[in-house]
Amino acid sequence: MTPLNDYRSFKDLPPLAGVADFEQAASPGLSVQECVNRLKRYHYGLQRVWQTCLARLTAEPIYEIKMGLSHHTHLAAEHIGAIRARVAEMRHPPLGLDAVPDPYLECCFDEILNAPTSYALIAGLYGKGLSAILEGMNHHLEDTNLLVDSPSVRILKHAIIEIEGMIEWGEATGAALKNEASEEHVAEVAVWLGELDQRLAAAGGLDGIQVAVTSQVPGPRYSKAAFVYDSDPKRDERFQDPYNMGVHAEVFLHEDRFADRDKVLMMYYRRLREIDVPEMMASILYEMVQAKGDEESGGYPWKFHQEMTRQLWDEARHAMMGEVGFAKLGIDWSKLVRINFTWSKGLNEQLTPKERHAVLWYIEQGQMSKMGKRYEWEVGRDSGDHFAELIQDYDWADEVLHARIGRDWYVEGFEDVAKAAAYGTKCWDKGVSGWEQWKSEGLTEHYNWWPDLYAEACRLRGETPDKETAAYDTSYADTRADLERISGASG
Repeated sequence: MTPLNDYRSFKDLPPLAGVADFEQAASPGLSVQECVNRLKRYHYGLQRVWQTCLARLTAEPIYEIKMGLSHHTHLAAEHIGAIRARVAEMRHPPLGLDAVPDPYLECCFDEILNAPTSYALIAGLYGKGLSAILEGMNHHLEDTNLLVDSPSVRILKHAIIEIEGMIEWGEATGAALKNEASEEHVAEVAVWLGELDQRLAAAGGLDGIQVAVTSQVPGPRYSKAAFVYDSDPKRDERFQDPYNMGVHAEVFLHEDRFADRDKVLMMYYRRLREIDVPEMMASILYEMVQAKGDEESGGYPWKFHQEMTRQLWDEARHAMMGEVGFAKLGIDWSKLVRINFTWSKGLNEQLTPKERHAVLWYIEQGQMSKMGKRYEWEVGRDSGDHFAELIQDYDWADEVLHARIGRDWYVEGFEDVAKAAAYGTKCWDKGVSGWEQWKSEGLTEHYNWWPDLYAEACRLRGETPDKETAAYDTSYADTRADLERISGASG
């Protein structure tokens, strides 16, 4: 019998603000140093998850996986930010968060980064990397004092919920990919996953609290050579004719002669086409991290990367909004619409990270005009399509946030907004010069797919197509998406 058995809260009210009972609160727990040591290892694991998602996103051909990586790089960034803030509270400036906590952990995540296929990547990243982080966080909740370490407990409980969701997605995705993989590759990946387990064991687990077993750690399999980043966007077979720039959506949207409900089709196309923004933004973030310390990285603090990663996820959400819009109408976009990758491809190939960021901000700033996001929301409102109105409402809100992110991190590098804008439009022109080249090389005919899409929409509505609307045939040959003429364009 201890004094705790006799102690009661007033009128038996729930004690200690609900964070623990008295037995839990009076138990031993992790010291500040032990807590920080573990937090730093979770931080390292999440940093590697964040970097791996960015590194593999652009060149991942499967749309659903590209979207999943976009979401999870955002979630990882948010939890990294929370852990960094917590470590800073615990008598630990400088934070020392850039240090690699264990060479075996480093090798484990290097192997995942270099996984040769989508199946291996998903199996390693979610089945081993994130699962090891989750295990460590659960150990922390078991070992720490829930009262004295309450701020850490809150952060970890939130992270655990989202990491469990990430792993669940990864398991379902991996199972589907496994069904399509060869028996030989499945067997190879199974052996490799066992090797990842051996590396984690040699590190004492991701949290470092287990007895390290280093007797039979294998050499590198996929990471014998350094990772080579691929910034060339890839798409799966549903994305027909990815160089096609034959339908200028923005010109159509701003023509008063066309009906709002037909403009919604173009807005759904524009939203789905935003798949190219995560492809471009991932390259900015990944290359800036790799160039840490030089002029291109800009010496940005973590908050910059966290906010830019949030924007990357928002743009992926916008693409999925367009996908849902077409699905809701009963339209198979993969057969009727040509979703190109020319914007992300051109910018990634021709521009530096700083120049790409300039283009991104310039576009976001332009969306704040009365003919930008507000106009698209009004089109959705007046179209009678309530889903179009809903997604444009949120798209508009997101773009206001993105414009603020650009002002905070991009514009501050210039004397004034005018100079920032001039640089942005100059960089955009530099990255959109391949229209004729792609056609001459036989990569596309810039086929006008609009009449087919419009005809199908009219069929589903039980209407006869309007001849003028069906005849729309303006391409991106001479003008950009902001309706500015392309420098050097003919005509």
